[in-house]
Amino acid sequence: MTAPISPAVRRQTIADVLTRTALRLPHKTGIACGGTRWSYAEFDTLVSRLAAGLAAIGVAEGDKVAVLARNSHGFAALRFALARRGAVLVPINFMLKADEVAFILRHAGARTLATDSGLAELAQAAARLDTQVAQFIWLPSEEDSAPVAGMHDFHQLAACTDALPEPQLGSTDVAQIVYTSGTESSPKGAMLTHDAVLWQYVSCVIDAEIAEADVTLHALPLYHCAQLDVFFGPAVYMGSTNVITAKPTPDNLLALLQQHAITSFFAPPTVWIALLRSPLFDPARLTHLAKGYYGASIMPVQVLREMAERLPAVRLWNLYGQTEIAPLATLLLPQDQLRKAGSAGRAARNVQTRIVDDRMQDVAVGEVGEIVHRSPHLMLGYLHDDERTLAAFEGGWFHSGDLGTIDDEGFITVVDRKKDMIKSGGENVASREVEEMIYRMPQVSEVAVIGLPDPKWVEAVTAIVVVKDGHALDEAAVVAHCNQHMAGFKAPKRVVFVDQLPKNPSGKLLKRALRQQYLSEAG
Repeated sequence: MTAPISPAVRRQTIADVLTRTALRLPHKTGIACGGTRWSYAEFDTLVSRLAAGLAAIGVAEGDKVAVLARNSHGFAALRFALARRGAVLVPINFMLKADEVAFILRHAGARTLATDSGLAELAQAAARLDTQVAQFIWLPSEEDSAPVAGMHDFHQLAACTDALPEPQLGSTDVAQIVYTSGTESSPKGAMLTHDAVLWQYVSCVIDAEIAEADVTLHALPLYHCAQLDVFFGPAVYMGSTNVITAKPTPDNLLALLQQHAITSFFAPPTVWIALLRSPLFDPARLTHLAKGYYGASIMPVQVLREMAERLPAVRLWNLYGQTEIAPLATLLLPQDQLRKAGSAGRAARNVQTRIVDDRMQDVAVGEVGEIVHRSPHLMLGYLHDDERTLAAFEGGWFHSGDLGTIDDEGFITVVDRKKDMIKSGGENVASREVEEMIYRMPQVSEVAVIGLPDPKWVEAVTAIVVVKDGHALDEAAVVAHCNQHMAGFKAPKRVVFVDQLPKNPSGKLLKRALRQQYLSEAG
């Protein structure tokens, strides 16, 4: 019989990653954000004090703490402090409306909500909508800002010198609940353990070549698991220097890329395209940039060629996945960017991926099937939703909901979305949610929402509308209605009015026919 030992001896959590990096690289700059600079030793010490401060205001192990905030050093510290306390992070998209935020707060059962000065009004409005939120934490921003009255001050919490209780925390405990949109109007909460996130770090470090020497710019929202867990977390794991900004505008990004001699940068294709089109873009000022990453959608081939010409020293990776897999599933490596343009690549280091038919049999090369995965990256399941959890893991594999093909070298190409998801500007938009919102307009008889190629958004949310007889409606009214009641990124970028929508003999709407029609008209 083996003698019992303390679980802490073998513990490996998200918070332990920071501690070990701080012990290896105590004096190296870990965080740079606005006027704030923290060495790894300072970062680790502050996180421990912040975790003790959280305990002092009643945040217990397993408590759900929601964060509605833009990128900042405060967000970065809170991410690790929650892990050190043993609490569960619930990041929320700050572009949502109050009732959308409130749904997540209620569903997760969050009693504590962290926010910043710019989003405090939204946070407070959402919390009043029949949620369990009982206290707020104010987070500092990239720019100077004042604490919000009635909220716990980040700086005071981070000055706490109380002894931090040793958490009874294991690697298989839930670290975060990340909400992901589906075809349903209500989002699902993917429960990710410390273990899942850390295995994903390992895949990122090896396959995306994240390294200690990197100086990484984190500009896309940290509420999104791509920036948080594919780039920021692995960079801390390795001991990179992390420059954080909340302003992913071309002017700001180009200035930071030059000022900090950034070597590594991730952005969706829309942001890369905006940088290339900026009058301030000058390759001579970006000579340190060596590694570029994109995801959320496929980079247009002509843009890949332009990047290769204008930034020849930058090696590019395409990363594909889902929130439920923490989120990396496959990668297209630098040497394959032009050779396999449009592909999502092959399975990441700790992922096994197949393309299957409805009987879970592998499809032939070039045939369309569903993309399924097995991986230690994967979530435990959806919070409070056994039915959708069982469906997602049917047959012993995680069903991505994406349809794809595989070639004779094992490269995967995503060809459609079984869940009818649009990825516009790097954000997921559920077609059905937009359709339901437009159906609220009394003039609307039928509507179908699809994604169409767009030079700015990569995919533009497009509403195809049939107006009721005797009524009138124009594009501006539809867009205004959606903007009033839902996040702006979900609102249609284009509205087309037609007499009828294409359907099959059983009355099923043929969205693929719609896409093909408008693609051919655009071409």
